[in-house]
Amino acid sequence: MTQRPLIAGNWKMNTSSREEAVALAGAIAAVDFDGVDVVVCPPFPWLLAVRDAIAESQVALGAQNCWYMPNGAVTGEVSTKMLSGLCEYVILGHSERRRLFEESDAIVREKIGAVLRAAMTPILCVGETLEIRERGDAVEHVTSQLVAALGGRPPTEVEACVVAYEPVWAIGTGIAASASDAESMAVSIRESIVEISAGVPHNVRVLYGGSVTPTNSAEILSQPHVGGALVGGASLDLDAFVTIARSVRI
Repeated sequence: MTQRPLIAGNWKMNTSSREEAVALAGAIAAVDFDGVDVVVCPPFPWLLAVRDAIAESQVALGAQNCWYMPNGAVTGEVSTKMLSGLCEYVILGHSERRRLFEESDAIVREKIGAVLRAAMTPILCVGETLEIRERGDAVEHVTSQLVAALGGRPPTEVEACVVAYEPVWAIGTGIAASASDAESMAVSIRESIVEISAGVPHNVRVLYGGSVTPTNSAEILSQPHVGGALVGGASLDLDAFVTIARSVRI
């Protein structure tokens, strides 16, 4: 792994008040994350307050989702035009969005294009269900998601993305993929990216997400092709999040 590691905290629909979000963000911003890029992704209502709490720190701000149209009659959605200049990263294609809101590969692709045009970095989530893994089709499934999202894009656009491998069966279950499984899929993702867009070097950051904890992070993040983590529940605990970020092999 030659690129700078990235640890992103996906707060999901947590932090029940502005004060709680600001306190957590401020505490994270006060930490020295030597050699590691850190991103926090709070719920939409707290973006402005969290931005102010992490100002002048090493910590970057990310959104948990967006819509691909710049404006219009899309009730309840937030456009990249609204996020541009506020956020540096946007999480796209998370399995919860795909499952609960039936977001298709086509919609995820549109969102990636919109985020790139807005000069932000997409964090593209890919991953398989337990059923798909048990029948031996995990790599094929993840590759199909990558092709749908990134196929046909110029190498500069592909290289501007971050890919997060999040096995659906590990998200929120407390059962993480093994370090060897995470490494094996990271290798497959990198190989797929090169095939999708010839000429893209092996420096697209590939993160692991899915029940990442201080207990398993060091082993997972020590794998040579795992370039960081997309952290869910543990990102809401300051000590846990810091421990995970500091366990990255640099």
